[in-house]
Amino acid sequence: MNKNLELGYVKQEEMEALNTFELPEEQLQFTSLPQKYEREEEGQHRIVIRKNGKPVGFLLLYTSDFIYSCTDNPRALLLKALSINRQEQGKGYAGKAMEQLKTFAAETFPGRNEIVLTVNRRNTAAQRLYEKAGFHDTGRRKMGPAGEQYVMSLSLEIKQPKSN
Repeated sequence: MNKNLELGYVKQEEMEALNTFELPEEQLQFTSLPQKYEREEEGQHRIVIRKNGKPVGFLLLYTSDFIYSCTDNPRALLLKALSINRQEQGKGYAGKAMEQLKTFAAETFPGRNEIVLTVNRRNTAAQRLYEKAGFHDTGRRKMGPAGEQYVMSLSLEIKQPKSN
């Protein structure tokens, strides 16, 4: 685990930095900037990705009925709006954050057993990122603002070794 990279709830004093985030034009068709989520809604959890205490990325986790747009599992979390600030991209932060997400989600949301997300079929870079983190394609499809999306899933359950 990268000790200098951490996930946590957005603090009010971090909103100014998050509101300055920029994304390359080609990424804006697939995700949203953090400033769109300045006000937290019920069942929406704003998560910041920090490097050495400084915000470098952002994501949302939903526990509300919004999850049912992607899954029938009432114990799932829905991951949305993952972004890394433009000047921080290419440093592996998204991959490291996804590596930490399973543990963070299991500890922060006890009783939840799955993370689901949607990824645009044309966003192959994000698909590879999620697959590397252990997400798999569920076979479900959904239409999004930029076209067809794949629904992917990651189990939060710890597999116990089988005893003989």
